Amino acid sequence: MKKRLTDIINNMHKYNSSNLCKDMFGFDENIIYDALVIAPGWKATNIIKDGSFNITVLAEHSYICGFLLEKDNLKIAWIQCSPGASNLIDHLSVCAEINFKKLIFVGAVGSLSTDYNVGDLCTPSYSISGVFANAYLGDRLSDYKPFEKIYPDNNYINRIIDLAKKSNYELKKASVFCTDSIALEYSHLDEIKSFNTALIEMETSSFYLLADLFEIPAIALLAVSDNSSAGDPLVGRNDELNKKYHYCRNTVIPDLIYKIAKSE
Repeated sequence: MKKRLTDIINNMHKYNSSNLCKDMFGFDENIIYDALVIAPGWKATNIIKDGSFNITVLAEHSYICGFLLEKDNLKIAWIQCSPGASNLIDHLSVCAEINFKKLIFVGAVGSLSTDYNVGDLCTPSYSISGVFANAYLGDRLSDYKPFEKIYPDNNYINRIIDLAKKSNYELKKASVFCTDSIALEYSHLDEIKSFNTALIEMETSSFYLLADLFEIPAIALLAVSDNSSAGDPLVGRNDELNKKYHYCRNTVIPDLIYKIAKSE
């Protein structure tokens, strides 16, 4: 863990309880979790359909939940929070109080290109920070530079791509634009596309900035939910597209979470 994250959690403790993660998500600071999953909008009880997982609801609040997933002696902590960069930063940063070996982001992503279709499984090659919340991760708000490219650990990403391939899953690398608004992104699509990004979502630039502070292997797994270039809507998908999307979300991603948690 880098000093910046230590300072962040210590500053929170000055004004709040010393066990924020326990109070918010029910996680035990004495357990070393095999992985931590953060899933904006996705509750584990709605996503995991595989009966071989045992799911325990540890905490349930108005818009955040904590879950424990257990399978084959693995313990996986799962956070559900609201969408948006600021929500991810707020809820992932308190997890500096607990111990985990790997960090996994899961969520939906929109496609800006006909190269990536509904139901595809993707991971960022880089994420463009089109959100202001990331400014708060720095030392000074005034130093923030919007629209920077945030890169993951490419060597680790390639390892997970190979792991997926062994299970006959294609995990595609693609550039991502991170937006602060879903409703308003459509009014800025031409400008957003000028950044030459293939996908659009809200949180992965923040996720990878925090992953760097945690100094823990991290990957984002994204299920393509819509495609503005192909005319496949986010709201109002037909049955065929829904089937493809939910197969990726409810079958492929949970299986990869398990295999990532199990991997060395």
